[in-house]
Amino acid sequence: MANLETFLSELRTLVEIESPTEDLAACRNALDATSEIIQRHLTIAPEFIEQGGRPILWWGARDPKVLVLAHIDTVWPHGSYLPLWREEGEKVFGPGIFDMKAGILQAIYAVAAIEGAHESVAIAITTDEETGSQTTREFIKERSATVQAVLVLEASLNGKVKIGRKGTSMYQIKVLGRASHAGLEPEKGINATVEIAHIVAQLAALEVPEFGTTVVPTTLHSGTTTNTVPAEAVLDIDSRSFLHAEMVRVESELKKMKPLHPEATISVTGGINRPPWQVDSTSELYEIFERVATEIGVGPIGSASVGGASDGNFAAAAGARVLDGLGAIGDGAHAPHEHILTSSVIERIELLSRFIKELM
Repeated sequence: MANLETFLSELRTLVEIESPTEDLAACRNALDATSEIIQRHLTIAPEFIEQGGRPILWWGARDPKVLVLAHIDTVWPHGSYLPLWREEGEKVFGPGIFDMKAGILQAIYAVAAIEGAHESVAIAITTDEETGSQTTREFIKERSATVQAVLVLEASLNGKVKIGRKGTSMYQIKVLGRASHAGLEPEKGINATVEIAHIVAQLAALEVPEFGTTVVPTTLHSGTTTNTVPAEAVLDIDSRSFLHAEMVRVESELKKMKPLHPEATISVTGGINRPPWQVDSTSELYEIFERVATEIGVGPIGSASVGGASDGNFAAAAGARVLDGLGAIGDGAHAPHEHILTSSVIERIELLSRFIKELM
């Protein structure tokens, strides 16, 4: 049986090595520490695979039946989540602890309990999931296409596993106007802030709640000084849906947008990042998972389809059977209260171990 004290000690090591996606050196440091933990628990050492200038940590079979997917990168810039480790009763707080360093460690412990796992199971840990897996998505698709199951150790949803995810699209709209003095001759300018505000006002009309289609303006930058008519504005947009056709529609509508002023210009960049992951690619695995949970006396677990995307979307797009949300129980992914519940750790490790063994 896994030892909780040892687990938390090793988890603290991973959490206190901050690993924001954009800091490649930090991500490498976190993978180095993960490699050391793997070598303490598993029979063979992992290897580092370079993909587009970013490292992937790979352990196990070259041609596995079961692929366990995880990522070590987080959304937290250095020093933005302090203290790095805090315990309050059964809650442990830290940057990336829930999303998803605890899940990585749970996978290592679960596989370590399976004799001969290295012949049928592989663990892949990436470093750019939080920014869309730009350099690793083809690797994930390629490796997922030939396995019998892909298990994603992303955080659970209140203990439930995830059986479907929205697809995600990321866009940036840039408006170019013309600068002028805001007090002396504002009429000679073309106000990019006004233009971008007009675009923001149109986004809500593109949403379709029936299909879970959202079009959300996120970061916005405009202008240079307080007394100058802004000549440029840049808007980022996060769009999601459970239907691919909806994602295509939103992209088409965004690229049709026109400026208010005939001399202003609009450019739209970006596109579909992750395709939707539908329930039909996971139903069989979920049934097996619930059966195993019942057999060991911890089920039913429950399931949900969610708006957040993961590398499971790419695996499903490659034709793999996928089950997600197999990681930690807790709350606060990407939020200041990010934490896990220590009372659930050992039970989830044992459940995951039995589930993987069932699939081998």
